Amino acid sequence: MSSQPRRSRLRRGLLSALVAASVAVPVAGAAGPAAVPSPAPTVHGPLPAAAPRALAERYAATRADIGAAERAAAGHGDRKRAAALHAMADPARGFLSFDGRDGGRSVEVFGDLSHAERIAVLVPGAGIGVDHYWRLRNGARALRGELGERSAVVAWLGYETPATVSPAALTSGRADEAAPELRHFIAELRRLRPAARTSLVCHSYGSVVCARAAHGLRIADIVLYGSPGTGYKDAAALHTPATVWAGRGGDDWIADVPHAELQLPFADIGFGTDPVSPGFGAEIFAAGDGGHSDYLKPGSVPLRSIARIVAGTARSAEPSGERHA
Repeated sequence: MSSQPRRSRLRRGLLSALVAASVAVPVAGAAGPAAVPSPAPTVHGPLPAAAPRALAERYAATRADIGAAERAAAGHGDRKRAAALHAMADPARGFLSFDGRDGGRSVEVFGDLSHAERIAVLVPGAGIGVDHYWRLRNGARALRGELGERSAVVAWLGYETPATVSPAALTSGRADEAAPELRHFIAELRRLRPAARTSLVCHSYGSVVCARAAHGLRIADIVLYGSPGTGYKDAAALHTPATVWAGRGGDDWIADVPHAELQLPFADIGFGTDPVSPGFGAEIFAAGDGGHSDYLKPGSVPLRSIARIVAGTARSAEPSGERHA
């Protein structure tokens, strides 16, 4: 018997196991973070300018919204949420927007946006909300540190991310909802800083969000890492003038996720072509031997690679057949 049928059965079996495991997750557990009450934000509308004074005023106003959410969480008895919000309300931090409802959404700036010549918009994957925001923050700080002066990293938690193991993480529903918001934010950022070199840096399920938002998006690069797929056959199908990059660490479990799409009556499961495969057509960057959460670790190979892409100094690397098989 040839190896191809065996591989096909294995892929289908793995996909079925993923679906079964996701459906088995208790709904109440997934709803927990969203159940913590939070007031509606008072900060609305686009930032009028990226000048230091305008940014300082926006940061102060958003800080007040975070403080109100912290008090609501404390009153609800959720000490973990209140502690996370207290850290986010630190006067040294700068949030362009914040909404504590439905698990939390926020946009935080690392670096001086008013003078940045290179801007990376970091889009997270599943399992990131207010309670686990530190994961996104750590990665954003590491990337900003690698990029150095005249750069800014924007941690864009502008959507309700799916739980890591859930039916929503296997479909494009959340990405479809998030894409218009991401497109709108990129348009505002381009209006504020039209001369800056802007890149989307997209982790795991965040790569599905970026792919959905990519059509016609006039930015320098779209970086997909730890990606389960995008829902598109190849990079050309994203219809963007941006250079599309892809990388995957040698110990990333996402390599074992079947790169297939399964059409069911209620949803399409899976995201199709592997972005690091030759058939997808992305530029491949060196991603080291780390795992799914290791891409933006300080001093790591993928962090340096991603920083070079954002800076515009990267070169494509040939992928290892063993790593990306």
